[in-house]
Amino acid sequence: MSSDIRFTDFKSDKQPTWCPGCGDFGTMNGMMKALAETGNDPGNTFICAGIGCSGKIGTYMHSYALHGVHGRALPVGTGVKLANPDLEVMVAGGDGDGYSIGAGHFIHAVRRNVDMTYVVMDNRIYGLTKGQAPPTSREDFETSTTPEGPKQPPVNPLALSMAAGGTFIAQSFSSDSQRHTEIVRKAIEHDGFGFVNVYSPCVTFNDVDTYDYFRDSIVDLAEEDHDPSDRDAAKEKILDADKEHQGVIYQDEDSVPYSDLHGLDENMAEIPDGAPEDAMDLVREFY
Repeated sequence: MSSDIRFTDFKSDKQPTWCPGCGDFGTMNGMMKALAETGNDPGNTFICAGIGCSGKIGTYMHSYALHGVHGRALPVGTGVKLANPDLEVMVAGGDGDGYSIGAGHFIHAVRRNVDMTYVVMDNRIYGLTKGQAPPTSREDFETSTTPEGPKQPPVNPLALSMAAGGTFIAQSFSSDSQRHTEIVRKAIEHDGFGFVNVYSPCVTFNDVDTYDYFRDSIVDLAEEDHDPSDRDAAKEKILDADKEHQGVIYQDEDSVPYSDLHGLDENMAEIPDGAPEDAMDLVREFY
């Protein structure tokens, strides 16, 4: 890993096709800055993504990447990290991808505590399919398919993570560049599964959860006397539905990653001595 890496080294030559003003721009920039600040580089970084507006992030970032199917980014990321622990694995997705069809994978990725980072771009809308209500929408959020609102309480992903035994639970705002980068950096540095739910406004289909709304509503835990190692205090913040918190809400300082508990004998990405001469030809078939 090089100390000379800049965040711009993580930018690919592909121009994002997100709507102008989309919160995902800020989310991605913070991810790239955090990777550079933690000493990573494109050659040791693997980005996994699913379906949705966030799904192309691996195309826009210069690193190893895989654009998976809807809701399945976390199993791919888990497999990559266990096969090659030397890689910095970051999984990116949206609230629909992660908390709807991918909800089961989310719970088990949390409880396994594999040493990787999961960044969710939570815009509280299905943007790619033109504006339906996802699991994080408010009960009265009106869309073309829910004209009177979903009439269901929104999913609380932070509470799901805590209940599943999460060891790092955080939340950030894509427009607050410095804080967002700092929070993602802490998730990368955490020994275990670093989960960051990011308020990433959709400027096209969500006129409720806007930049102005979050700027007016966010309570930054950096400005409060909050101890992220205090589990009871973290639960209180997580279950406070009346506030939008930003910061590291909970971190288990004694976290032990999955690989340390169930260690691998060797890096599965390495071709062992004595392997057949055509072993790399077989590997290349799966590139």
